[in-house]
Amino acid sequence: MSFILRHSDPSRERILENACAFLRKLPPSKSWRIDVVEHRERRSDAQNRYLWGVAYAELAKTTGQEAEDWHEYFLGEHYGWETVELMGRRKLRPIRRSSKLSKAEFAEHVAFIQMRAAEHGIYIPDPGESQ
Repeated sequence: MSFILRHSDPSRERILENACAFLRKLPPSKSWRIDVVEHRERRSDAQNRYLWGVAYAELAKTTGQEAEDWHEYFLGEHYGWETVELMGRRKLRPIRRSSKLSKAEFAEHVAFIQMRAAEHGIYIPDPGESQ
């Protein structure tokens, strides 16, 4: 069972009470492990749609390079590269993927993409900005 206590949720107290009630009902005849970890909000679907539908679409349209190529490139440029060897050939791949980024980390990654694109004369509008 898991419970998420969000800092701004108006039902936070009720969720906390439910979690305590659940713990009290655990059979005392068994041993239990209880882990408490910080909950990180993963990137949202809207953020992901913006990245692929606006940022990468603009780069692909402007340069003719595939969106998937831009995705790999910016992940590597932002988070670093590692060299892997496949059948005797070396290949660079990004150290980090975007699928597990928090909302804040994802927003930072998008800002990085916008900045790097702007350095090369390509304007990528902010999320929600009219194009």
